[in-house]
Amino acid sequence: MSDDITDLPQLAARLLDDAKAAKAGRAAETILSGLVQRATVIALSSGSAMNEHDSPASATLQVLAGHIRLSTQDRSWEARPGQFLAVPPQRHGVEALEDSAILLTVALND
Repeated sequence: MSDDITDLPQLAARLLDDAKAAKAGRAAETILSGLVQRATVIALSSGSAMNEHDSPASATLQVLAGHIRLSTQDRSWEARPGQFLAVPPQRHGVEALEDSAILLTVALND
């Protein structure tokens, strides 16, 4: 954990470059890891995804760049830069509809 200010657009751009070069099309960096919350910037190249996985008890997602789809078995949401949504408390996946970067914040003691 750092006491420095994080430049989210700059970090998102760097991670997008890393994601485009990665075989899985993903790159991530945790920018805050404390006792009560964790914040991670995740970059996904266009067409790549974080396949369906279990949800933490309380999490939010903010799109920093690109266009993503968050999906559960029953529903999906599309979001673009500046949009913020609560991650549903059920299995879900995230797909990059174009090169995208998101800020995922997770409550650790919910």
